[in-house]
Amino acid sequence: MNLELLESFGQNYPEEFDGSLDCISLAVTCAFNKYGTLLAVGCNDGRVVIWDFLTRGIAKIISAHVHPVCSLCWSRNGHKLLSASTDNNVCIWDVLSGDCEQKYRFPSPILKVQFHPRNDDKFLVCPMRYAAIMVDVGGKHECLPLDNDGDLNIVAAFDRRGEHIYTGNAKGKILVLNANTLEIVASFKIVLGSSSVTAVKSIEFARRGEAFLVNTSDRVIRVYDSKEVVTCGKDGEPEPIQKLQDLVNKTTWKKCCFSGDGEYICAGSARQHALYIWEKSIGNLVKILHGTKGELLLDVVWHPVRPIIASISSGLVSIWAQNQVENWSAFAPDFKELDENVEYEERESEFDITDEDKSVDLAAESKQDEEVEVDVVSAEPIAAFCSSDEEYEDETALQFLPMAPEVEDPEDGWGSQDNADTLGGGFGSSGPGVSALATGLSSVASLGSQESMKENEPLMKKRKTSQFEIALDNAPIDDVHPLLQNKTNKDKQSTSNKKAAGRPRK
Repeated sequence: MNLELLESFGQNYPEEFDGSLDCISLAVTCAFNKYGTLLAVGCNDGRVVIWDFLTRGIAKIISAHVHPVCSLCWSRNGHKLLSASTDNNVCIWDVLSGDCEQKYRFPSPILKVQFHPRNDDKFLVCPMRYAAIMVDVGGKHECLPLDNDGDLNIVAAFDRRGEHIYTGNAKGKILVLNANTLEIVASFKIVLGSSSVTAVKSIEFARRGEAFLVNTSDRVIRVYDSKEVVTCGKDGEPEPIQKLQDLVNKTTWKKCCFSGDGEYICAGSARQHALYIWEKSIGNLVKILHGTKGELLLDVVWHPVRPIIASISSGLVSIWAQNQVENWSAFAPDFKELDENVEYEERESEFDITDEDKSVDLAAESKQDEEVEVDVVSAEPIAAFCSSDEEYEDETALQFLPMAPEVEDPEDGWGSQDNADTLGGGFGSSGPGVSALATGLSSVASLGSQESMKENEPLMKKRKTSQFEIALDNAPIDDVHPLLQNKTNKDKQSTSNKKAAGRPRK
């Protein structure tokens, strides 16, 4: 598909509901790959369902964890998937084979995991009430430095190219660390008034440009320029580019994200299934998308290339897209759409060999006569898939998954590879000599297939998972993951309601 034809003529955000994806089990979190062709959905039964987003069909199901999947992240080339579960496990999966390559066990609940944007051998882990951790594939890990106030409610994220790591705490302090040396490069504090501070809930970066947003507990989304933050240095005072909030309802935000081109910001309400979309450059609210009443939002992601948003509530993935209306005049300016037949009156000389009424434009005719060579061989890289420091696309990237066809009523013996029958049936009608040759060939084929099976046996075996225990000093062990806390609160409420509905006390 030519991405240039997807240009929506100025309006680049979704407008309406465009169906839902049902993973059978309840969806909790989701993530697009770099190209937006695959959508990974983490479920509450521990499964990861990978959807082919072009056909809207399930391409693969990985039985990843036993407990709910709380965070997902794709590697840059799409071959690996990083997942975290509420049972404190972090795993790296081979997407094609579905095998677990590495498994990391942490003592504390994990809130977020993120691959390094340019290096698949490093990833960031944000444990609950503990410093963020940089983990090298192979088991080595290093805790990110904390601020002097010692606050342990840390959120962290890589910047767009993985050069810096931004961390924020519950006292509104944001640190910028060098991703290689983990030294503090810059820092600033978000202060509301003279004394009050606001907690940082999440930090998100745009896929294009230098902007990043900070979602804070004062219900305001602040957008900053990362270059300005770094140039301000330690204890700087960078001014936000935009401050976005819902002035009417004073909505608290569950999850925020940028559009693929970085021009729009989407925030999901923590109270209801409602998505607010702002234009980053002006800061005006352009659209509010309302889901079903009474639903609570869990996750929101924006498609990397197209104006499509995926949101999760009530265990379903809702898709929001533009209303596509065919408009042929957009491609041919002189094209007119007619509601009914119109009688056409032709000019006197319209179909003559030489049109006498036509105005003579020699310059235009000479331009038409020029032969223009059209290059149909070289493939130009698609700008949407290349970063500003890259000239070419990644040829090894995984964009689609092979899918086996589903046969509803298979015939007897469908799919069986019986070489002897095939060869015997093929040669049997030509006489006894050929049938003898066929038997010989079939025996050779069966011997060859047995030998090849023996050779391929070690390759067909599942790769052994490397397991690592990550030890953290003074880590909170008894904490319950926020996803599980909500469940326990609901259970308590249901039991209290049951008690109230029972026989009254004497």
